[in-house]
Amino acid sequence: MGATRISEADGSHVEILHRISGIVSSNLSVDEMLGEVIGLAAQATSCDACLAYLIDRPAGELVLRASLLPHAADLGSLRMKIGEGVTGWVVENNSVVALASSAAGDPRFKRFQELVEDTYEAFLSAPLVNAGEVIGVVNVHHREPHEHSAEEIATVAFIGEQLGVAISKSLLEEQAGRLLEETLGMKRELETRKLVERAKGILQLKHGISEEESYLRLRNQSRRLRRPMKELAEAIILAEDVNRLSGASA
Repeated sequence: MGATRISEADGSHVEILHRISGIVSSNLSVDEMLGEVIGLAAQATSCDACLAYLIDRPAGELVLRASLLPHAADLGSLRMKIGEGVTGWVVENNSVVALASSAAGDPRFKRFQELVEDTYEAFLSAPLVNAGEVIGVVNVHHREPHEHSAEEIATVAFIGEQLGVAISKSLLEEQAGRLLEETLGMKRELETRKLVERAKGILQLKHGISEEESYLRLRNQSRRLRRPMKELAEAIILAEDVNRLSGASA
């Protein structure tokens, strides 16, 4: 029976390694990867709850980003300072903490009313790491006292080390995507402004009105027709170009 237990444990470890390998080479989003972290940690420890946090560097805070139990209202909004609670201590020290029972009694512990997990007995917290730098934390909770085995601790720490790299890569890709979208948005806005300015000039000359009046006319027409000002400006410019060509031909 002892040999069977060892075989089952080895099989589970191999499966986890295989899943980690697949995740690292995937194009999953940050939230999808964090979901995988939660799933792997739960599989390795048979826990009752699992949470994952990422560091918001500008704010100096940890942000709840994934959970085994439903925390829809808290994801992305529940925050704690780096260094606050056991979780913050793990970040500051880049070290694993394993509490087998009475986790809330640890002097570093801080209770969050939103988290039922904070009422559980056993607590295991490990850093998500990229190139030696902590980028987040994965927390494993058991309702009842639970003596974490050396294998459980090592596996959760390994998950944090291996997937921390993949999560950092995905974060950089998302940031690059946001920057690109912001750049394209600014470019579109500049193009719209140029078109609107040209259309205003046409209206001013054609109707003998002020710049402000020409803008108000464009804006009101846009609202009445429920069309973007850019489209109206393009139509005015096109009509002017057509009239100019017709006049030149005549």
